[in-house]
Amino acid sequence: MVFSHIWLFWILVPLWVILSTIWLLFRLFESRGKLQRSAALAYSNIAKFNYIKSTWRYKLSFYIKTLRLLTLLVLMLAMARPQSVLGIRPASTLGIDIILTVDTSGSMKALDLDSDRPIYNRRTRLQVVKDVVAQFIKKRNQDQIGLVVFGVEAFLQCPLTLDHHILTVLLDRMQNGMAGEATAIGSGIGAAVNRLKKSKAKSRVMVLLTDGINNAGPLSPMLAAEIAKTFDVKIYTIGVGTRGEAPFIVEQPFFGKSIVYDEVSIDEDALREVANITGGEYFRAENTKSLENIYKQIDKLEKSQSDTPAIIDYDEHAPVFIGIALAMLIFEILILGTWLRRLP
Repeated sequence: MVFSHIWLFWILVPLWVILSTIWLLFRLFESRGKLQRSAALAYSNIAKFNYIKSTWRYKLSFYIKTLRLLTLLVLMLAMARPQSVLGIRPASTLGIDIILTVDTSGSMKALDLDSDRPIYNRRTRLQVVKDVVAQFIKKRNQDQIGLVVFGVEAFLQCPLTLDHHILTVLLDRMQNGMAGEATAIGSGIGAAVNRLKKSKAKSRVMVLLTDGINNAGPLSPMLAAEIAKTFDVKIYTIGVGTRGEAPFIVEQPFFGKSIVYDEVSIDEDALREVANITGGEYFRAENTKSLENIYKQIDKLEKSQSDTPAIIDYDEHAPVFIGIALAMLIFEILILGTWLRRLP
């Protein structure tokens, strides 16, 4: 059948609307007398009738006829199903599922990643990480991405989703110490694997970011990595922070804010081993620029290949036109039932 081809529908509907509009315009001009046929009866002299002025009721009756034609035209436009594009979003694919696993322990308050700024204007490690990760998320619009935070405990901040807007909102709500002050790297890996093991994606990736040493939780990073390997989860590990001492802002009761320096260290050997076990890589970021470059490298290493077309969301405007036509019809009924009412 000809209507089995959907593209014909989009051609035939506008043509139908155009032909209907031409017919309505024809009727409109005909009602004005421009296309009227000659009168059936002839009069010898109609000069006396030229002095008779049209009443307002007669004029209004013409506009009512015009209103009726316009009502039909608006209904035809509604039947054409006018739409506008609300947005385009990627379809769910079997590409790459990514869990971003972020350390929110107390040491993430250090101010060493923005070393080019005055110390009181610097962002904490966590603030820098949130800004960089948000940029990474924007580039992965075809991938499902989730978020896990860990400290003493580990929990899911956002499940795997294509709704990257809500993901960035939940990312922005992360705070230092929200999962405890210590660092349970193994628990963070375990929580992320628990979500990725249910994934049906062709590739399952975890990006683990921490600035410390595993000093909490019942699960060691190595054992967690072995579990991740059994579920084909690849882990990219990132160690953030300078070597040696890092500055922290401390609130004192009588003297206000002050800067103190504290020794920080990262278990790079453990992070490197976790990456090796799962087939990933280990990276070290000592400033904001290097952290941005690391996420760019990961973005290049894990590319999604999908030919699935995007989903286009439309906003339907037919109800608006139907409402306008209904209002015009009610107005016509009221006028014909009052001022232009005809008695038998």
